[in-house]
Amino acid sequence: MPDRDTLDVIDFLGRAVAVSGLSQAAFARALGTSASRMSTYMTGATRPSAWFCARAHRLAKALADASERGLMSAPETAAEIRRALGAGEAAWAWRMLLQGRDHLRLMLTDPNYADLDLTGSWEALPGTTGDSGFDALLAALAFHEFEEAEHAAPEWTRIEPLEKEWQPPHPFLSPERVVARTPDWLRRLRIYVPERDLTSGTLPAP
Repeated sequence: MPDRDTLDVIDFLGRAVAVSGLSQAAFARALGTSASRMSTYMTGATRPSAWFCARAHRLAKALADASERGLMSAPETAAEIRRALGAGEAAWAWRMLLQGRDHLRLMLTDPNYADLDLTGSWEALPGTTGDSGFDALLAALAFHEFEEAEHAAPEWTRIEPLEKEWQPPHPFLSPERVVARTPDWLRRLRIYVPERDLTSGTLPAP
């Protein structure tokens, strides 16, 4: 039987999971740990650090506060993209990507959210979108928004240039024109998307 302090920690983490709105496994990923490791914390087999508990509390609250205000978090954005891609709805996946990006921008720049720590919902590590290109683009967009707002970007957004170039099929532009119209900060990562499509979200399904 765990001791009283361990039981308090188990209860604390259980409440953090519930507040976050994520499954235990998804919340573990959001915190940067494995589902199996989280399970040892939740049973008392392993004691988490004070840092981990503080982070769990902060990110759970940020995820809940963002959801309450109808703002997409990083995990939610990735999950919506994954659902759309799985249904063969690439245009909707694109819309979810840009909507999530726009919500992050609001969290970072809108004075109405200045007193709230909503950006923790984007510190939370997202699950995979099911497509390595979309995973990389989501990270790149998030990193760019944090940099533009002069905030420290979460570690998961700091990706290296892709080994293999990624360029979604474009219905109107040739591959050469797509590359030419891609902003430098994306081109450096070997991701090629016209800047206009990042603004308007009009890229249709191929």
